[in-house]
Amino acid sequence: MNVTRADRHRLEAIVSDRSAPQKHVWRANIILATAEGCGTAEIMRRSGKSKPVVWRWQARFMAEGVEGLTRDKTRKPGKQPLPTGTVQRVVDLALGPPPGEATHWTGRMLAKAAGVSLRSVQRILEAHQLAPHRIRTFKLSNDPKFAEKLKDVVGLYVDPPAHAVVLSVDEKSQIQALDRTQPGLPMKPGRAGTMTHDYKRHGTTTLFAALNILDGTVIGRNMQRHRHQEFIRFLNTIEEQVPVGKVIHAIVDNYATHKHPKVGIPAGPSTSPRLPHPGSMRSKASSPSSPAVASSAACSDPSLICKSLSTASSLRQTPIPNPSSGPPIRSASSPPSNAGSKR
Repeated sequence: MNVTRADRHRLEAIVSDRSAPQKHVWRANIILATAEGCGTAEIMRRSGKSKPVVWRWQARFMAEGVEGLTRDKTRKPGKQPLPTGTVQRVVDLALGPPPGEATHWTGRMLAKAAGVSLRSVQRILEAHQLAPHRIRTFKLSNDPKFAEKLKDVVGLYVDPPAHAVVLSVDEKSQIQALDRTQPGLPMKPGRAGTMTHDYKRHGTTTLFAALNILDGTVIGRNMQRHRHQEFIRFLNTIEEQVPVGKVIHAIVDNYATHKHPKVGIPAGPSTSPRLPHPGSMRSKASSPSSPAVASSAACSDPSLICKSLSTASSLRQTPIPNPSSGPPIRSASSPPSNAGSKR
């Protein structure tokens, strides 16, 4: 191998350049060690490269000089991109119904049907913003007064009346009361806390809760059953905990317990200090001819959207007989219709 003085200067400049790529540096060191008369084993020891690598760059220098060391050999191109027709076929399949009894297209099903790889299908779906595995559900109410109820509830949330408390009331039934068979040990340094794998049942419980949308406080109570008697007792609990002089507006859903005849009282004026005067907001679905209560103005379909867009009414502090307890209770009702203080 013939290394001229000019080539040596250029190779030494590459080695001493701190900003030069490392691959150029060790290639130049291989040529400089060869010019010094070092054998292949010594060059391998100095550069830390294998024998085929040493031979490859020695041959490259003899064929192209120093310029051959500073550029890599041109490689063959990668895989050709998928044809436009194949991409369109994957998109058409994803937009169409799945085959057989499948509920939706999967990536592997599309890859098998189109004759391409799974990763190619994923890239195509991502480029076209398609997600065959996702379904967005919706619910349309058939209640003709749905828009009025929506405005009523949203009006309470956005602009609550003065000297009033707006509560979102709901319940969760069939909560399992579970307990472990033995007490566990607490966590210690180097050891996790322990808990037995088996448990024992203590029946079920029902959680009644009322969320104050103004400050986020929750009024809650657990009861064994989920009937109108328990709901009336929870309404009494709400009135006990809300300060006197505040009008209570409760937003509930369309559950049958809320619409029981013993829960509601026909809408009309009242002398109770807890009831709003006739000029305050009331439920849009309640009428003087219907013994509707806080839950009576919900949509006709008991769905999630109906739960969130149920109507608003006020709790009435009127004692009625309670079949499950001795002391008198307070029920829920709706004051007369008037939108004077809605906004």
